[in-house]
Amino acid sequence: MSNNDSIAKIANNNIETIKKSATDTYQQATLALSIALMERASVTPDDTGCQDVLSERLTRAGFDCEFMYFGDKAKSGEHAEVKNLWARRGIAEPMICFAGHTDVVPTGDERNWTYPPFSPTIADGYLWGRGAADMKTGIAAFTVAAERFVANHPEHNGSIAFLITSDEEGPSINGTVKVIETLEAREEKITYCLVGEPSSTDTLGDIIKNGRRGSLGAVLTVTGKQGHVAYPHLASNPIHAALPALAELSAATWDNGNDYFPATSLQISNIDGGTGATNVIPETLEAVFNFRFSTETTADELKEKTHAIFDKHFADSKAEYDISWKLSGEPFLTSEGKLVSACQQAIKSVTGTNTTLSTSGGTSDGRFIAPTGAQVVELGVRNATIHQVDEKVEVDDLGRLAKIYERVLENLLLG
Repeated sequence: MSNNDSIAKIANNNIETIKKSATDTYQQATLALSIALMERASVTPDDTGCQDVLSERLTRAGFDCEFMYFGDKAKSGEHAEVKNLWARRGIAEPMICFAGHTDVVPTGDERNWTYPPFSPTIADGYLWGRGAADMKTGIAAFTVAAERFVANHPEHNGSIAFLITSDEEGPSINGTVKVIETLEAREEKITYCLVGEPSSTDTLGDIIKNGRRGSLGAVLTVTGKQGHVAYPHLASNPIHAALPALAELSAATWDNGNDYFPATSLQISNIDGGTGATNVIPETLEAVFNFRFSTETTADELKEKTHAIFDKHFADSKAEYDISWKLSGEPFLTSEGKLVSACQQAIKSVTGTNTTLSTSGGTSDGRFIAPTGAQVVELGVRNATIHQVDEKVEVDDLGRLAKIYERVLENLLLG
């Protein structure tokens, strides 16, 4: 028996012991479903049956479940077919939607993991494995919360929905964005959306995300003329041409932010140029940069200011530049209102924590849902180990998260 097989056997025995000995039924139920999902190696964009598990559970709880497929089954990469689950119970408003993703990022070299990444393991008070934090435990907590709420309040107001994709960690073109387009065409409107991304920092519920910055990426290509370094007058160095513009770009102030967002920032993430030889002036330079921008500016304004900088520096240059832009998401903000209050009250009642609102971090699928007019909040487990080797989450937080989600449902759909 290999070392990994031995670890997996011990891990599974440990998990069964924890399942049987757990005194908190919320924790037991959430842990069991988390394990069932984490055992499936659903590396983006493959769902690997996770949504089938959820659909079976939700159908038993009275949800109408629908799988939506987008993309090409015969292709791979960004054009690959993506499986999405839309489940809904009830037809009345308001609709509260739990949104999340079953896909996970690749594990890297599995030999670097303390426990096999797809053999979920309980040790030292943590549940270890890929997807533990991002975000299969959040989906499990959603499901347990909805099951408990429906069992206790079968005639609840409004409706409850689940939007689950397997394309969040990938190109995000055949997942949530396509489901939302379909729902909008059918005039199914989400009122409140709770995204189960890992939002917490130090303790469960200390941070919730009520917005996200926009993301605007750019690939700069500068084309000059190759030549010998000893004869620069016979060439045009694209690196020399680009550096003054890049320096001004990186030093620019784009806005000052506001009460909810920090100032817009720019980071140059990659520069590539040269042939590798010390005596050759290269023909081209490529630079990659990204804006994370607030609601104080727009993508078009950022593009306009960027081009103005490059136009100025390249006005008398023999080199030419071109910029290819990709807008990954607009900034969105859910100001304090019913959903934010419902989440704050639920967290306080379960954990005693006073929640802080934040718009920090990367993007999420909330960026596709907010433009429909829905209030969107991200609330989940701690994010300390997301995308890392030895991803893990506190076992004690799992039952508490399910209770928080159930309280949110009570706050929004009862009375």
